[in-house]
Amino acid sequence: MTSPTKFTADLTANQSAQTVDLNFQLPDPEDERISETEFQQQVEAAWQVCDRFDLQTDIWRGRILRAVRDREKKGGESQGTGFLNWLKDQEISKSQAYALIELADSADTLLENGLLESQDVNQFSKRAFVETAQASAEVQQLVSEAAHRGENITRREVRQLSDEWTAMTSDLLPTEVKEKAADNTIPTRYLAPLVREMEKLPESHQAILRTEVALSPDVDTLKQATAEARYLAKYLDAANQVQVLNQDSIDLESALAEALRVGCLNAAADLVNQAAQVEQTIAKLYTAWKRVNSLAERVYLDSGASTPNLRSLLAHLEPLTNETLEVQLGEPDSPLSRTIRLKILSEEV
Repeated sequence: MTSPTKFTADLTANQSAQTVDLNFQLPDPEDERISETEFQQQVEAAWQVCDRFDLQTDIWRGRILRAVRDREKKGGESQGTGFLNWLKDQEISKSQAYALIELADSADTLLENGLLESQDVNQFSKRAFVETAQASAEVQQLVSEAAHRGENITRREVRQLSDEWTAMTSDLLPTEVKEKAADNTIPTRYLAPLVREMEKLPESHQAILRTEVALSPDVDTLKQATAEARYLAKYLDAANQVQVLNQDSIDLESALAEALRVGCLNAAADLVNQAAQVEQTIAKLYTAWKRVNSLAERVYLDSGASTPNLRSLLAHLEPLTNETLEVQLGEPDSPLSRTIRLKILSEEV
């Protein structure tokens, strides 16, 4: 059984990537002589080769696309039609193209800044490389050092390093939590989600959560604080969409702090979110009602005595075209059946 070929290419060269032989053999799934552990190791190794080959290929695709785009810019075609036509011929969407260009830009930046050597790229899975390119400069440095040491870099390793960096450097976390993270009493994977949610909040709410976590620096408190921060963010986002709350007399942040203090934050956040949905539903209902009336009037004018069935259709739709809308919930014979009536007042009233 041959082992998978390791793919290496000089990403800094201007010429095309070298040809790579990917004709490695896979283990026979029906061969009982191969243990499950050995089988998994071989297919995992093959998968990693394909993954890294995809990364190298996509980087070069991005460079090609960038060259086509920049060539057109130099030619003075301001509308970009030539580039778009090229994408169409290659059956590549615009979003895919710019994602590949971004990947190529990231690769070139990491190489030009000396963070990576060309052969280090082979240590990355495709998703890990993209994750690294989107990370902070400090995390990129840590990941690059690990790759240079010959470690295989997966998305999990990148996220772990990112979480550790966040845990040690974020001002949103109290000292008590950072100390426990440093001695591995608290796993760092619980800290990054909290920081990400807290970053969305006003400083006053950050202070409340920071105090809460400092008093009980444990995993359960971190989970609870993360959930509360998420609800706080949803509350503020939904409140900004509710027109009836856009008044100077309402202190949304203080109301939110009170909900957090008395333990009804989830209900308050859900209340505001549902209120936003009600307003949006009312707007959609009014627009649809106006459209139904306009269409009903057109059909009425185009029909006549020769279209009794069409007139019957209009008659049955009247409960939905009048100013008082009427809808029945449930089966008519059911004791749980209810008739809902909504009155739409004309704009002149």
